[in-house]
Amino acid sequence: MAEDFAAVAPACDFWSLRLVASHWDRLSMRQGVLEPAALGHSLGAMVTVVSHRGLGYAATDDLSRPGLRAAGRRAREWALMHGRHGLFDASLYPRSGLQADYASPVAAPWSDVPLPEKLALLRQASDGLAIGPAILDWSAWLGWDGVDQLLVSSAGARIFEHLEFVHSGLLAVANAGEQTQRRHGGGADWPQQGGMERLAALGFVEQAPQVAEDALALLEAPECPTETLDLVLMPSQMTLQIHESIGHPLELDRILGDERNYAGTSFVTPDMFGSYRYGSELLNVTFDPRLPGELASTMADDEGTLAEPEVLIRDGILQRPLGGALSQARAGLPGTANARASGWDRPPIDRMGNINLQPAPADGPAEGRASLAELVGGVERGVLMETNRSWSIDDSRNKFQFGCELGRMIIDGELRGLVCNPGYRGLSAGFWRSLDGVGDADSVEVRGVCNCGKGEPNQAIYVGHASPPCRFRGVEVFGGGA
Repeated sequence: MAEDFAAVAPACDFWSLRLVASHWDRLSMRQGVLEPAALGHSLGAMVTVVSHRGLGYAATDDLSRPGLRAAGRRAREWALMHGRHGLFDASLYPRSGLQADYASPVAAPWSDVPLPEKLALLRQASDGLAIGPAILDWSAWLGWDGVDQLLVSSAGARIFEHLEFVHSGLLAVANAGEQTQRRHGGGADWPQQGGMERLAALGFVEQAPQVAEDALALLEAPECPTETLDLVLMPSQMTLQIHESIGHPLELDRILGDERNYAGTSFVTPDMFGSYRYGSELLNVTFDPRLPGELASTMADDEGTLAEPEVLIRDGILQRPLGGALSQARAGLPGTANARASGWDRPPIDRMGNINLQPAPADGPAEGRASLAELVGGVERGVLMETNRSWSIDDSRNKFQFGCELGRMIIDGELRGLVCNPGYRGLSAGFWRSLDGVGDADSVEVRGVCNCGKGEPNQAIYVGHASPPCRFRGVEVFGGGA
């Protein structure tokens, strides 16, 4: 198909063709009943054309030579329109000639495990959740996504990616009177690239009783107090904290105003890079597309730019935004290779990729570097929170409020019991400047989210976030009634 398109490509300054084949498989069991399975596949191509200082796209699922020719012509017509009326000079679009291959690390392919074995795992996990009458609802699920993508261009690019993801999760919902609590586990908030080997590492079956027991225990727990307290966030909550108040504000297309109508803008402005204090000196954040198995690991982005690790925030100072080559050229700022598309029928836009908060280095100063026990031990009165339950953040990704599934009081450096409905709020800059403890390398967990939405039309995409537990001072904490 790539050769067919090269033979019929329109006359233009530059073109690229991105062929994408996606497959997915979903299995789930709710309250011990197997739900309808879902299988799907999608195959199509996105044509990108640069002509007369304009940029045009056209997607098609007609991969015959006439279909590709027609898509090429439509893309050129849009490029000519953009050249007359567009807001930026599309001759800045990168003209990749990169040749590279990437494949997800998979030890035990999804396809090698027979369906009856997968259903047996679901049954075991589901049975493990049903530990008493107060568990009103419970679910277990397994899923797989496979993506093959080939990007070719008139400049000689040929980039092939084979991506695989195995998803799993558990949910227990407990109720007593007016109190309802829920807990997730079994990989529900711990997605990565890989195969069936991930299930054992995540404890998909083994965690089930503990997930249900936590939900029951929360029914008896007191409300989280409402006051200004120290806060320890586990990696399961740090994931969304990084995502919403570092990842989204640093997306360069937001900073340029491209996403104002739908996804919002950013409190970050171009003049901040290189000098703005985003957080305390313990805050070090990287864009790392090479961490094996992380959700957005790759060799290149969907514009064909080689993906390499970059520092976004060093010692608390903002260094560079998350912007692909086109956005970098428009803004006159350095960026990252993070122009990504959710499928063959969407153009690439600036996305997060893997955004990771670095642990305190073992050879660095001891101040601020700690194990989890040491982080907790440094709190006189505070709360430890884990697993996001709700989130709210303003259009500029500055003022935020998060709720978590589970909290534990910390008194005089010790964990003293559960609290239910824990939440906290703050402003991004003030919050990150209150960071005064970062877990060591042994405490890092590589997680991510599978529902990051952005763009018009919407593009839902996978994003990786790795982090150790972190400690923050003087945070506005609240319970469910506040």
